[in-house]
Amino acid sequence: MIQWINTYVPYLTPYEKPFYFILLGILFIPSIIYSLQGKRAYWYQNFLTVFFLWISFAGPHMSQGYALLGYILWQCVLTKVYFKYRQQDNKSIWFYVAIVLSLVPMLIMKIGPFVAGDSYLMFYFLGYSYLTFKSVQVIMEIRDGMIKEYRTTDYIQFLIFFPTISSGPIDRYRRFLKDLKEPPTKEKYTEMLGKGIHYIFLGFLYKFLIGYVLGSHLLPLVEQFALSPSGVVLGTIGYMYVYSLYLFFDFAGYSLFAVGTSYLLGYETPINFNKPFLSPNIKEFWNRWHMSLSFWFRDYVYMRLMFTLMKKKVFKSRIVASNVGYFALFMIMGVWHGLTWYYIVYGIFHATLICVNDAWLRYKKKHKDKLPSNRWTNALGIFITFNAVCFSFLIFSGFLDTLIKHINNF
Repeated sequence: MIQWINTYVPYLTPYEKPFYFILLGILFIPSIIYSLQGKRAYWYQNFLTVFFLWISFAGPHMSQGYALLGYILWQCVLTKVYFKYRQQDNKSIWFYVAIVLSLVPMLIMKIGPFVAGDSYLMFYFLGYSYLTFKSVQVIMEIRDGMIKEYRTTDYIQFLIFFPTISSGPIDRYRRFLKDLKEPPTKEKYTEMLGKGIHYIFLGFLYKFLIGYVLGSHLLPLVEQFALSPSGVVLGTIGYMYVYSLYLFFDFAGYSLFAVGTSYLLGYETPINFNKPFLSPNIKEFWNRWHMSLSFWFRDYVYMRLMFTLMKKKVFKSRIVASNVGYFALFMIMGVWHGLTWYYIVYGIFHATLICVNDAWLRYKKKHKDKLPSNRWTNALGIFITFNAVCFSFLIFSGFLDTLIKHINNF
């Protein structure tokens, strides 16, 4: 079987090529038939997992396969040891040690290019950040007592669930485990099958049609115009809007593929985007944009940091503590994207937007009788938020760095 795969099946990044979807359509047929009977063919889904991980991580990318196996082994041993220890003792020091050790592989891959050159690639594999979010989540919930039972086989299936392994959405362990142990009924699966197919075809529209036109045709044009002496201002504005729309349609399309594929397997992976550009304020935007990631940072970073700041009475004012928490949160999020100035500035910019938004909401609440609130003010809020977000994505894109260097060479 392995030799046949090596000979006839190309190595594919998930959801990037039409042949990947042909394989999904053919190989999912037995699983769909089982699910339509209210059953789950665990053995066959395990085969699908091995097959699709193989074509994504093996072959010419075999180093990625070894890195993925090493990562899984590292996290399994670490989580198992911490779970056993947690049943006997709950000293905070070992919790923090476990968190740091869980983060080590991701830190190596983030810092590696700056200190080790290309040699860090021996540790690299596609989707390492999203697996790390899952790993850290499980350790935190073990510490909180929310995970009462732990089985290594369940944990591995959660980590390497192949529809979402490369770029999310980031599922929650207990929600995933419920789907794993309780296959949907025939009626429920019929509904999920329809939704899954709908999400996949909507993903085609987003990623391969709209995203393709924006990214492959319009974006190079506005970039070229922006880098010309006469088009710096208008071209940069055009780049800002085109890039923002491209980023949404490309990533939302990928996320729809991942969610749709999960539904076909009988797993209700959470949706990742909910009309984010119609958000009336920046906080609402983060409740709609890349939701699984923003909710992960909210629950496992921001809320825990706020709890610590308030418990230790670091700040007398809850507002000050909240603002400090926002800056810490978005700085971490910016650094997670990459160790470059524009990612860090992107994080600082969003933290500032959130703090200003909170101040405005407090002011509105205090003066609600004097300020209008209707569809026109809502539309104005959407307009302001959309433009603020687009400007943040211009920063995020790194294009300003390119533009500044280009202008200096005029």
